[in-house]
Amino acid sequence: MKLRILRGLIAILLLPFPVLASLGGNVTSVQEDQAKMQATMRSTSGSSYTVHEMQTPTGVAVKEYISPAGNVFAVTWQGPFHPDLRQLLGAYFDQYVQAVQAQQAQRRGHGPVLIEQAGLVVQISGHLRAFRGSAYVPQMMPAGVRAEELR
Repeated sequence: MKLRILRGLIAILLLPFPVLASLGGNVTSVQEDQAKMQATMRSTSGSSYTVHEMQTPTGVAVKEYISPAGNVFAVTWQGPFHPDLRQLLGAYFDQYVQAVQAQQAQRRGHGPVLIEQAGLVVQISGHLRAFRGSAYVPQMMPAGVRAEELR
């Protein structure tokens, strides 16, 4: 039963949705991502980071947080579908999957996902047609930026 639930969760997370810049990657792919998603984009710059917010025609909003060094240190999303987490988390995807598997082995039922590791923090919640999530790499966050700012 647990294995079936885990397989279902992984299958949902791997559904093909628009491609985004990867966590830990650089800013150069933002324009390509916008075109692939057919999304509108607006950018907001602050002293600590820049946010590229994309809105897809299907209602998924993705924010990519870019450090002054040009690296994606955090991503957030909300909407009726999960984005492609393999692409969104990039090199951190396998670490995320292993943490989810360990979490599923320790609890029963469904609920929010909260992964808090030294090199990766992921929070996912919601239900069908109303998902929300965030992922960030604590070591990559610019000085003075708090996780609560990532919405």
